[in-house]
Amino acid sequence: MMIDYEEIIAFLGQWGPFDRLIYILLSLSAVPCGFTRLSMVFLADIPPHHCRLPSLNSSSYGGLGYNLSIPTEEVKGEIILSQCRRYTAHEGLDAESNQSTERCLDGWVFSKERYVSTIVTEWNLVCDDAWRAPFTLTIFFVGFLVGSFSSGIISDRFGRKITFFSTRALQTIFTLLLYVSNSWEMFCVLYFVVGMMDISSYCTAFILGTELLSKSARMSFGILGVCSCYAAGYAILPVFAYFIRSWRMLQLALSMVGFLYIPLWWFIPESPRWLISQGRFQEAEAIIRAAAKKNGITSPADIFQLEHCADITEPELSGQNKYSWLDLLKTKNIRNITVLNIFIWIAIALTYYGLSFNTSNLDGDPYLNCLIAASTEFVGNIFVWFTTLYAPRRFTLPLTLLVGGAVLLLIKFVPEDLNVLTVTLAMIGKLCVTGAFTFVYFYSTELFPTVVRNMGLGVSSMASRIGSALSPYIAYMGTYNKVLPYILMSGISIVCGILSLLLPETKGEKLPELISQVKPLQCLYFKEK
Repeated sequence: MMIDYEEIIAFLGQWGPFDRLIYILLSLSAVPCGFTRLSMVFLADIPPHHCRLPSLNSSSYGGLGYNLSIPTEEVKGEIILSQCRRYTAHEGLDAESNQSTERCLDGWVFSKERYVSTIVTEWNLVCDDAWRAPFTLTIFFVGFLVGSFSSGIISDRFGRKITFFSTRALQTIFTLLLYVSNSWEMFCVLYFVVGMMDISSYCTAFILGTELLSKSARMSFGILGVCSCYAAGYAILPVFAYFIRSWRMLQLALSMVGFLYIPLWWFIPESPRWLISQGRFQEAEAIIRAAAKKNGITSPADIFQLEHCADITEPELSGQNKYSWLDLLKTKNIRNITVLNIFIWIAIALTYYGLSFNTSNLDGDPYLNCLIAASTEFVGNIFVWFTTLYAPRRFTLPLTLLVGGAVLLLIKFVPEDLNVLTVTLAMIGKLCVTGAFTFVYFYSTELFPTVVRNMGLGVSSMASRIGSALSPYIAYMGTYNKVLPYILMSGISIVCGILSLLLPETKGEKLPELISQVKPLQCLYFKEK
């Protein structure tokens, strides 16, 4: 007979002081992830610039005489000094008569109107080296991919708590080291590690909260708790960036937040579910008794009955069985769940980050645009939470993907002079895709069994980094065709919305503990039980 964890801990109640503490602390752990992932919007922004001319002996942007020594070009209907070319003559102001040009051989002068410095102005990532700025973000997402894969294996083998705190500590250390980067290459190496640690701590905190909290708190934690705190970090970013215009000081200020999580070690326990899956019943029982004490409840004399412990010695539950990512393909059911999740996560990540990065290209103040984009996160999370309360899981995910895809497709039919309508539809599409991204984290934790849950979420998250790494290039297509990125992201969202109807229903169901308990895929229609 299989041990019923939900039944064993039923005496703890549904929303006691223990649940509230875990809910708050683990939710707040997502705040740094919100600004770490999108900080490059400001750290790598490209201010207006033009060639530096030593003969003019001026380092101020647009200084007197530059208009005679640098050719002009038209950008978005505005005539500006060329950003990458200068006249070949160097003899003062009569250079206007010489129409031949050359590259900026003496560096660049950058506008200080908006930023004191960015990594672009620090290392001259413009013109021939302009590819380096977006490539820095790609490096970060490659770190995401590696971290998603490795953290799942480490967490499922060594525990949720140690993985969460070690990755959080390393993230803080390496974000601090970014402050002292003395080259773009060094910055990229450090930023790769930051990406690894960021996604590792985020996924592990998500899993830890899901396994520690009661069934009634689990859904709210996964949708409102973690994801809303992530959105709060996203919203904090433009506020910090508005008041701190130097990239090094901004990076230093954002990294300081990591030290606030040190005391959490004494308040967040290991997951009893994971301990049980490893056969460590005494440790799991101690944590459950501590939770009962905090809730003011007297624990039963024998939480784990002897017959339960005897049955747990079966290979699938025994701590002697070490799982690997290959176990995600072990049976037909878990293989189907894994493959389908991979496709869905790739599609959602590509659309979400594609729309997020595209907001920096919108007209207007970048700080305000970022704040508006962050606001859609809150609306999307609340929308999904209400939908999940009253609708099946198999309805919520397809709804957000199909509606989001349909809204993005409508942009194709908007006249070019109605830019406000285009922006509105793009933000509605982002709201829907944000809801899907929020929901898929929660849904996936219910689809994968305890013995490989963190690994399953890690592999899905790892696959999604393919989408996030491609997203900057999807957005780049907009420089040639304004509508093409929206058509592409719309088609991908609609296809994956249809495929998501195949996933099994998990609402009101117990979390699977073993691989053998994973449910099969369902028909496209909703079948009554």
